[in-house]
Amino acid sequence: MARQPAHAPAAPSPVAPVTAPLTLSLPEQIAAQLAARITSGAYAPGQRIMEQAVAGEFAVSRGPVREALRLLEKDGLVTILPRRGAQVTNLTISEVKEIFDIRAALNGLRDRDIAEDPRRHALLPLLEAEVKKLAAQSRGVAQGDDYVETVFKINRLLNAATRSMRLRNILGALAQQTLRYSKLGLSSEQRRRQSVRHWQELVRAIRDGDGESAQRTAERRVHDSRDAAIKKLEEASNK
Repeated sequence: MARQPAHAPAAPSPVAPVTAPLTLSLPEQIAAQLAARITSGAYAPGQRIMEQAVAGEFAVSRGPVREALRLLEKDGLVTILPRRGAQVTNLTISEVKEIFDIRAALNGLRDRDIAEDPRRHALLPLLEAEVKKLAAQSRGVAQGDDYVETVFKINRLLNAATRSMRLRNILGALAQQTLRYSKLGLSSEQRRRQSVRHWQELVRAIRDGDGESAQRTAERRVHDSRDAAIKKLEEASNK
């Protein structure tokens, strides 16, 4: 991809890499960097993303930028309006409920599958190390972004470990849509402490080969995050 001008705003996401893999197309590379800015909050909900400005920043024509914005629309990060262009989607309670209820069911299926997989013991050292990291990151206000980054990494690890390719692909497509809400839902130290207990329960369930317990734990974990995100949105709307 073309080199960015020195004055281009750098707003890396706490979880998404700023530099996209070389195997991605030009529109995909641009979309990855714009997605990082949206999920990090550098682009606020409702903010317009100007095609010409982005094209100038990346020294490309408007065609790749337009295609990048379509990719972001598919991921639920922007809405493209007739004659108004693209704007960052607003965070809404109805979307939280819909996305997280779907995610709870899918994560439950994923974690049950992993717990019942005879090969699960190969995954456990990696999972245990990341959950141990979460325990340290659950404390303190400044640890919020680090905690979300580690949760994102764990979910990618679990997605890769499931035996169902279809489930893996669906969960991957939901990742960007849920990230902004996950940050809301894990913004307090109290919530992170609750979250890490769920992850520790999952480790035990996988170690024991208890698929039912792994599924229940996953569903509770996602529903708690959903409820916390809804509470934050309600508080913001009442201000």
